[in-house]
Amino acid sequence: MESSGEHERFSVREVHANGSRMAASEVEAKLDEGNIQEAESALREGLSLNFEEARALLGKLEYQRGNVEGALRVFDGIDLHAAIQRLQPSFSEKSPVKKGRTRTESPSSVSQHAATLVLEAIYLKAKSQQKLGKFAEAANDCKRILDAVEKIFYQGIPDFQVDGKLQEIVSHAVELLPELWKQGGCYDEAISAYRRALLSQWNLDNDCCSRIQKSFVVFLLYSGVEASPPSLAVQVDGSYVPKNNLEEAILLLMILIRKFGHGKIKWDPSIMEHLTFALSVCSQTSVLAMQFEDLMPGVYHRIDRWNSLALCHCAAGQNVSALNLLRKSLHKHERPDDLTSLLLAAKICSENTCLAGEGVGHAQRAIKNAHGPNEHLKGVALRMLGLCLGKQAKVASSDFERSRFQSKALESLEEGTRLEKNNSDLIFELAVQYAEHRNLTSALRSARHFFNETGGSVVKAWILLALILSAQQRFPEAEVVTDAALDQTVRWEQGPLLKLKAKLKISQSKPMDAIETYRYLLALVQAQRKSFGSFQISSKVEDDKVNEFDIWHGLANLYASLSRWKDAEICLQKARELKEYSVEILRTEGILFEGHGQNQEALNAAINAILLEPNHVPSKILMSALIHKIGSKALPAAARSMLSDALRIEPTNPMAWYYLGLIHKHDGRMGDAADCFQAASMLEEFDPIESFSTIL
Repeated sequence: MESSGEHERFSVREVHANGSRMAASEVEAKLDEGNIQEAESALREGLSLNFEEARALLGKLEYQRGNVEGALRVFDGIDLHAAIQRLQPSFSEKSPVKKGRTRTESPSSVSQHAATLVLEAIYLKAKSQQKLGKFAEAANDCKRILDAVEKIFYQGIPDFQVDGKLQEIVSHAVELLPELWKQGGCYDEAISAYRRALLSQWNLDNDCCSRIQKSFVVFLLYSGVEASPPSLAVQVDGSYVPKNNLEEAILLLMILIRKFGHGKIKWDPSIMEHLTFALSVCSQTSVLAMQFEDLMPGVYHRIDRWNSLALCHCAAGQNVSALNLLRKSLHKHERPDDLTSLLLAAKICSENTCLAGEGVGHAQRAIKNAHGPNEHLKGVALRMLGLCLGKQAKVASSDFERSRFQSKALESLEEGTRLEKNNSDLIFELAVQYAEHRNLTSALRSARHFFNETGGSVVKAWILLALILSAQQRFPEAEVVTDAALDQTVRWEQGPLLKLKAKLKISQSKPMDAIETYRYLLALVQAQRKSFGSFQISSKVEDDKVNEFDIWHGLANLYASLSRWKDAEICLQKARELKEYSVEILRTEGILFEGHGQNQEALNAAINAILLEPNHVPSKILMSALIHKIGSKALPAAARSMLSDALRIEPTNPMAWYYLGLIHKHDGRMGDAADCFQAASMLEEFDPIESFSTIL
């Protein structure tokens, strides 16, 4: 409550009580002369007041005059506790007010007037102490008001029996108490005061109640103080009881939105801002989307609503819905040059090769509009353009187009890093682009730059360093990096690092060590699921890109490479139980059939894998190898076409070049075969243990 507003509320030019009136100037003149006793006597005689009431009114005058210390001295001279005790019997013996009684005051109104003077005195004393920095004393005095009101109205304040002035004081005290506790650093007491304000029957109006709710929400979300759950005394059987700050804040915000929907309060945009923060923190943006959809038309402009919904859907992984909303928002008759919408649309498109072309258009428009106050976003737009061009290169129809898109992608990312030298996202994307082009020296330089910018706090910084070192065939150094990362990473986030370590062991011809690493990783993921439950583990899987299926499948491939077919089949069955229809499972089945000499069954498995996922390169290579092994008449056309398609998708895959060389050799094209074998040999020297695209 602002002091100016306070002065307006308690402005006193004429004082009256018990049906009598007198000019405030008479009392103020005595106060100016320092005659407090005479001022008090004048009030008692002129208005027929007792000692406490006269002192209360005198303190109120001093407070209004801005003499806070003088007001506090006057209030200290009142035995407010005794005055409150005298008021309680008068309220319990109230008689109803009869109709037509206008000129004389009823006993009820006389008692309420006395109560108003006394409670107002306590309230103004608390305000005086607040202004003097005595927050604990002020809070205790403010609490006395509420304790007194609860004793007087032990069944709650009935709105038809309480005059407006008394209700106003109670409302102000209820709102002030938690603020005083916060200012005094007593946060547990502040939480209790908030809950008491909202759960007790104070007969607060909707605006006052909403202000308290919003203030409590801000405290719960941003104070850093962890609130304990409400006590059992205030819990109602069958009602929802929030377990932490976030849940309690979200509950209050939902109540505020419902109040607005029922027309009880005016719209406050900060409500949705706080709800957006709270639901985003707990990854419930789909719930937030429903709240935006349920708001009445006119609260937000339709374009702003579309953009907010797009953000919610994007965060929830519903990219198709998000992009459709952004397309509406960016229509030529809406806001076609909205920079934020263009960047979000480009980001969504950059994650899908089929949408990369559209993403390039959005990113180029974003760059064009990144000027003036938005010029700082040009680097972000260049990053999005680089990502989209990189994705577009993967689906290019010719080597020339692919090379052109890759060069443009690098140019965009390099220009972005020149604009924003310390943008860690740009540095990371540039390092990956260099690595995919096998420019490993530049990739390692950018990866180290990214590592330094993030201080080693990001797991993918360690993984990128290890992958680049593995591509340089520096496996011991890559393992040192991985071990250092494991030492710096909490247990639940070690999954991707352990998976990488297992592959490093395989690359160093240490299969038994790799098996032990996989077993430890399997135990970790299973313990994670038991500790956090299915919802949390699914979120973790999405974040870390490692799960129980990956582990069983990795073990199956490892055992197959060791010709331990029975163990491989057991692991593959475990993986199949977790994901029945999977291109990885079908390909590994093909490898197992091949190991048992069942080449036709292996070929059928590879064909099924390609039918399930047409762009799965390992399955295309397996199918080509099997066709070559079987010696089918369809070899020249089918196998060469399959491998050419695989190289279109992954031009740096050494196995695809190797088998293409075998096919050329089989056809008698020795020159082409030699070129393919040379390409395979060169690429194998720079082949990482895992594709660089897996960390994007």
